[in-house]
Amino acid sequence: MGRVNPTALSADDIESYQRDGVLIVRGLLTPEEVAIARKGITTVLETPSMLAQIASGVDDPGRFVEDFRRWQDVPEIERLALASDVPHVAADLLRSAQVRFYHDHILVKEGGTKQRTPWHQDQPYYNVDGHGTSAWIPVDPVPLAGCLELVAGSHEGPWKMPRTFLDGKAKWFPEGTLDELPDIEADRDAFDIRAAQLEPGDAIFFDFLTVHGAPGFPFAGRRRVLSLRYLAEDARHAPREWVTSPPFDELLDLLPDGAPMDHPLFPLAWPRPVGD
Repeated sequence: MGRVNPTALSADDIESYQRDGVLIVRGLLTPEEVAIARKGITTVLETPSMLAQIASGVDDPGRFVEDFRRWQDVPEIERLALASDVPHVAADLLRSAQVRFYHDHILVKEGGTKQRTPWHQDQPYYNVDGHGTSAWIPVDPVPLAGCLELVAGSHEGPWKMPRTFLDGKAKWFPEGTLDELPDIEADRDAFDIRAAQLEPGDAIFFDFLTVHGAPGFPFAGRRRVLSLRYLAEDARHAPREWVTSPPFDELLDLLPDGAPMDHPLFPLAWPRPVGD
């Protein structure tokens, strides 16, 4: 697909993202960078962290594996998070003079996985307030029927009740304190659902509040995804009374409530420091 120059993003692209909370960017990673991402994901699968989890049931014929915050011990992820074109695109879409890297998230659905990723927003799970964007980047071909799905315009809010994916528990906010998500599956035509057939290195950027979910992966191959998440300059630390996903417990005594995310855990990704 060739290299995408971030400066080639049009004003219409940026306006579309601002309006819809989602934008597909083709060929964001070069073939070399896709190979780097595959190597990093392989390392994560072979050496899972304490945050890794199986997000599918024991009776699922496939398997859905997730892991978080691996950039500090997997150099391939660090390279792509900080030295690829991804943070530049993130900054442009957020209309932010700078962005900090928030965290990485590895998502792998093996062939035959039935487990759906339920509809949700990411923002309510996080320890930050302000704006941010995720880049969902597959390193395998993704058919339309196996792609991430996003509800355009849902980033305007409000926050919806976050629940655990497998058993639907409200472990972050007390029951009744936030509105529930609508039953999107019951009336899909009532929503502007965006998805696409993707090639390795394509990316879907979406706002932290954009409602999204994903089907299982009833195909022979597998769907390996590197998701890289970035914070706009208005992002502020927002300690919660619960364990966030992913957790950042080490920040509680270091960053006060409302402080900018100026900490080595969240390196400046754009503009890059001089010499990088």
